[in-house]
Parts: sequence; structure tokens; C-alpha cells
Amino acid sequence: MPALWISQARVIDPAAQRDAVGDVFIRDGQFVASLSAAEKKRAKKISARGLVCCPGLVDIHVHFREPGQTHKENIGTGSRAAAAGGFTTVVCMPNTSPVADSAGTIQFIKDAVQRDAVVRVLPTGCITVGMKGQALAPIGSLKRAGVVAITDDGDCVQSNELMRRACEYAKMFDLPIMDHCQDASMTQGAVMNEGIVSTRLGLRGWPNAAEDLIVARNVILSEYTGAHIHLQHISSKFSVDVIRRAKQRGARITAEATPHHLALTDDRLATYDTNFKMNPPLRTEADRKALIRGLRDGTLDIIATDHAPHTDYEKDKEFDFAPNGILGLETALAVSLDVLVAKNKFKLPHVVDLMTRQPARVLGLPAGTLSPGAAADVCLFDPAEKWRYNAKAGQSKSSNSPWHDTILTGRVKTTIVGGRVVFDGGRIL
Repeated sequence: MPALWISQARVIDPAAQRDAVGDVFIRDGQFVASLSAAEKKRAKKISARGLVCCPGLVDIHVHFREPGQTHKENIGTGSRAAAAGGFTTVVCMPNTSPVADSAGTIQFIKDAVQRDAVVRVLPTGCITVGMKGQALAPIGSLKRAGVVAITDDGDCVQSNELMRRACEYAKMFDLPIMDHCQDASMTQGAVMNEGIVSTRLGLRGWPNAAEDLIVARNVILSEYTGAHIHLQHISSKFSVDVIRRAKQRGARITAEATPHHLALTDDRLATYDTNFKMNPPLRTEADRKALIRGLRDGTLDIIATDHAPHTDYEKDKEFDFAPNGILGLETALAVSLDVLVAKNKFKLPHVVDLMTRQPARVLGLPAGTLSPGAAADVCLFDPAEKWRYNAKAGQSKSSNSPWHDTILTGRVKTTIVGGRVVFDGGRIL
């Protein structure tokens, strides 16, 4: 690969506390402090005046549907959507068909990544066999197979005793547990947030207490066992408060918020549009503001997309029967910039930190920095460019996005993985 010289960008690297106009140099797939005069003459120069150059974005919560559900997405299309959104490292959830509860399935995923992915795609393994919540999966074998965490995302482990044992094994193997916090006994038949809007629409309500109870359970188990538990897609104001107090006591708890829960509320369901149906559901304005406060003060550690593709024919059903989930990778940066920077006065480096260094830190991944010697993963974006998002023309195989045909501000221009340009000028290279 030729050396790369990114010139005159606003370079934001939270890991190095760097925020200044300058140059970034890449040689042999790694960042270097500089290039020699001879190397600069031969280097591919990328003029980035007016653009932000930051570490490649990191998303530790995506669904790429392979194996078994490739009519919705596969590792190739999902990784291309990630590249178009500026993401260079993503972590896949194990709720595939079959679920990723064995070393064989993990190897299948890794082979597909090696063959088809244009960004770094890392697997997770299941907490329980078949994601049925009845018996622990072979956690040691999954660790040896290469998973970076264990989770039953989509099917929260309901047994407190089983979750306790999972925590003990996960700590033994130095694996984080990622948990989708939902008391299933409180959400049978529920399709949206329980409240005024659900009553008006005549839809079965989903109380935020279903999330709050499991968040509290996980805090207790983390403190009891010493395991690191990462709480996925937090949506409830009360949950944010529980996490805040747990962190003040030093609990090994981390937590994420999604762009859609930061930007949208249950009011958007007034037209019964299933592209606003998700799990956990969109909640109230008070909940939305609590998530933003949680990101501001560090209670919530990161932004993650929960990218969840579904086909048009699956989503085009009565609201009660349509699946939960939306696309997130290609719109995450723009939506986060709008909500946090434009509307809530976050500093741009803070938002970059929430999408680079911090998610890498949560799972201990070698990503999220522009430091010399690190893998040369880069996102170049224009924070001021306005563009119309067309979900049907995106890189994902599906198009289930609430932002379809919406004008967004902040656009990814170039994505570089390991010193190789994989996305540029709206195209996968």
C-alpha cells in the first residue's frame, strides 16, 4: 500500500487530547509521526481542508444477520454500510441462525469476515445455549474461538441465578457480558412505550420498569461477582439514575445509548409507522433528556447503533406483528452531531470520543486512536455538509430507517481501514 498523507484536516484524537488543524501520516497500515521528504513525494495525498479527521468510528452493537438471515443483511453488506457511516470496527451480536453459541459458528462468522468484510468485524458469543436462558453456553470455548464478549442480546437472561453463574465464568475468562435489559414477564405482547401515546393509539404498552428491574439486577450481580457488565441500549430515565449511583460506588458497569433513543420519542408513532418500532421502544421526552444528561456526565459511556436490518415485507405489516429494529450505521454520526452538538452544545471532541475511544475501551479493543503505531483506521467527515439520506439507495441490504428521505447534517467523506481507503466519494472501493 502507498503511504498516505492526510493534510490540513481538523484532527480530533481524544486518546491523545488532540484537536487542531494538522496532518496525519500513514505507512504500512499504521499511523506514523511523520514521513520523510522522499516518502512524502511518493505518498498519496488527501487534501482534507474543512474536514474532521478522527479515528475510525467503533460500534460495539450491530446485527449483520449472518449466518441464516442473509435476506436481511450479511457481513459483506453490513460492513459496507459501516464503512459508509465512518465505522472501521464493529461488534456483531450472536442472534443469528443458528445462534453463535459454539466455536464452530464463531469460526463460520470469522471465515465470512475474512472473505467479505471491508471493515473490522468482531464476533460475540451467546451467554446461554440456543439463547434460551436455560443453560450456560461453553464460555471458555467461545473465548478461545475469538469472541470479544458474551451476550444473549434480544433475549435477556431471565434467571438471576443463571446470570450470576454467567458473571462468574465471564470474569474467570476476562470477558465482558453485554446485556439487553428486559424483564420479559412485563412485556408480553407489548409493542411501544407504556404511556399517554400508547393509550391514545390503542397499542399494548411496554413499561420502562421492565428495563429498570434488569438494570438494577445487573448492577447487583456485577458488584457481587466483580464481573464487567455492559448495559445495552439504555432508554429509561430511571435506569440512567440507577447506573449513575452504581458508578459512584465503583461498580464495573458500562452502558450505551443509541442515536434513535437520543433523537426520537414515542410521539413519532402517531402514524403507526413500523420504522419507529424498536426494542427497547422509543420513550418520553423526559427519558430522552435523561439519556443526553447521562452522556454528558459520563453515566452513559458510549453511543452504539443497534443496527438491526429487516426486509420491507417484514416491516410492512400491522404494527403489532412487525419486527423491532432499525438501520443505524449510515446515519449514526449525523444524527449524533445534530442531537448532541447542534442542539445540546456538546463539544465535537466529546461526541467523537463517545464513538471512538470509549467504545474501544469498553471491550478492550485495539482501536479508537490516531497514535503512532496504531492501526491506521480513519474517518474523514464534513460536520457541516447537508445531505438527503436515501435508505433504499444505501449500502445495507435493508432499508428500515426512520430517517429515510430526511435532510441530515454531517457527512462521512472517506473511511480508511488499516491504511486502505475503503469508502470515498459515496462509493465503496
